[in-house]
Amino acid sequence: MLPQDPMILLSYINTKLRDDYSSLDALCEDMAVDRVALEEKLAAVDYRYDAALNKFL
Repeated sequence: MLPQDPMILLSYINTKLRDDYSSLDALCEDMAVDRVALEEKLAAVDYRYDAALNKFL
């Protein structure tokens, strides 16, 4: 289960991307996460996924 607070979610996802996954697609597939919903939730607090850096900025 993913954290519900957007800032905690941001930290959690960026840590997972840094430590365990080469891309957001890989994370979403492995963890059965809806990528669109995840990106929308983080966009609501002004964070966007940067594929080149493999993290939300």
